[in-house]
Amino acid sequence: MTQHDRSPRGRFITFEGIDGAGKSSQIAATVALLQAHGIDVDQSREPGGTSLGERLRALLLHEAMHLETEAMLMFAARREHLAARIEPALVAGRWVVCDRFSDATFAYQVGGRGLAREKFDALEHWVHPDLQPDLTLLFDLPPEIAAARVAATGADPDRFEREQRDFFERVREAYLQRARHAPHRIRVVDANRAQDVIRADIERIVRETVLA
Repeated sequence: MTQHDRSPRGRFITFEGIDGAGKSSQIAATVALLQAHGIDVDQSREPGGTSLGERLRALLLHEAMHLETEAMLMFAARREHLAARIEPALVAGRWVVCDRFSDATFAYQVGGRGLAREKFDALEHWVHPDLQPDLTLLFDLPPEIAAARVAATGADPDRFEREQRDFFERVREAYLQRARHAPHRIRVVDANRAQDVIRADIERIVRETVLA
């Protein structure tokens, strides 16, 4: 009998990494894997995930603002996302797969922009004091490779994607710092490999952890 058979609560899986790390296709493959096991999956993203959250996402990605405003808006969108989608889904026994969560705010706002750690901790404790993902897959990639991938898409970059390489170096290190402090939850995935190799690695991790 698997864990999701024993418990009515759903599981919460997040994907993290700097822009250009290649999460999107692997998220889709992971959702398909879970569905193949008969699991009801709710796929979402942050910032966003709700009507209000998507409007806040547009502001966050395209409007210049003070660092603390940025952090508070990230958590405001997250609180709405939790209340409207994530928490109801988990209580109902559905699994949630989300592109980014609070690890991203730690990496981008604390690591990248220099938000005071105690302010992040206060917001995280206020917004989701008793909830962390069951599994976080952190796609690790050198910033120069990630930047080349973003540029190759030809899409107009948002204000985060326009940041310089040193910003993404700080973001990457903050992600790895977070992973070192939560190795039971955060699994680092080498994203500088072929997609099929990465997919096999993720499937192994998912089977060993949340599907075990």
